[in-house]
Amino acid sequence: MKYNFYAGPAILPREVIEEAAQAVLDFNGMGFSLLEISHRTKEFIAVMDEAVALVKELLNVGDDHEVLFLSGGASSQFYMAPMNLLNDQEKAAYVDTGTWASKAIKDGKIYGTIDVLASSKDRNYSYIPKDYDINPDYKYLHLTSNNTIYGTQYKSFPETSVPIVCDMSSDIFSREIDINKFDLIYAGAQKNMGPAGTTLVIVRKSALGTVTREIPAMAKYENHIEAGSMYNTPPVFSVYVSMLTLRWIKKNGGVAGIQKLNEEKANTLYNEIERNSLFYTPTNADDRSNMNICFLLHNKDLEKDFLTKCKEAGCVGLEGHRSVGGFRASVYNAMSIEGINQLVSVMQEFEKVNG
Repeated sequence: MKYNFYAGPAILPREVIEEAAQAVLDFNGMGFSLLEISHRTKEFIAVMDEAVALVKELLNVGDDHEVLFLSGGASSQFYMAPMNLLNDQEKAAYVDTGTWASKAIKDGKIYGTIDVLASSKDRNYSYIPKDYDINPDYKYLHLTSNNTIYGTQYKSFPETSVPIVCDMSSDIFSREIDINKFDLIYAGAQKNMGPAGTTLVIVRKSALGTVTREIPAMAKYENHIEAGSMYNTPPVFSVYVSMLTLRWIKKNGGVAGIQKLNEEKANTLYNEIERNSLFYTPTNADDRSNMNICFLLHNKDLEKDFLTKCKEAGCVGLEGHRSVGGFRASVYNAMSIEGINQLVSVMQEFEKVNG
């Protein structure tokens, strides 16, 4: 048995993989593969419609927002968001909590004035900044809800009259959110929603149409809304598997049910890290991610041996990001509590031998 702790592309529910595999061979009894069907067929249009409907149901998205499935990855939204929302003479606020937030800041500066209100770079992004003022005149406030590399996560979002734009790539559908706080949410699929290839965008309709610049057709949200996420050929396979994953989330208690399981998994692993004399986490206790749990050995010389023991026990993908080292257990929605318990067992045995 293998337990997949990779940060992404990440673990998917087994039943989703099996159903997707069948669709690759023969989709809906059509006699040919999902990979070769036209996105204009009624069969795929039904897939897109169901995927959008499930997003709306699971996240309580009302009529004020539109749901899109786009290409280009979440990184494409680093420029599409300010391009569509921010005029050259306007200001937006960003908070720097890691690599992806920094990239969003860089792209945002192309389209308007970007004020970085706070940054946790001073402590290697080990915490979420909280004590900063938000001028109500900002066009929007950009946040990154979960930081995969550093293992930090917003446990609550700032109370502000300024519309929030949020990159939720690594914790979308992992916990309940109040959609009304956000003018724009974007998320790459390859953590909790599906395979790499599509990007979910949820945008408030009233936030659009306010910029004076000319926007390239493929970068304009209104074009994708009008075309039902099919302004160009959509990533058919990724949208289909995302739809299957959303079905799976609904079947397992919806986002509220998934959140409860995610909290149990994270607490189990964090409790072991704190108990175990060999390990520690550098992440601020109040800001620890439930998705990406980063931890270190006090004795770095034991790292290779620990990773070997993990792999022997079927726990793979635990190497920390190359920029921070150590270990990272990515425990997205599809990770089972059995996988967490297996990792905890390895840590306990490792302590017995090396403690």
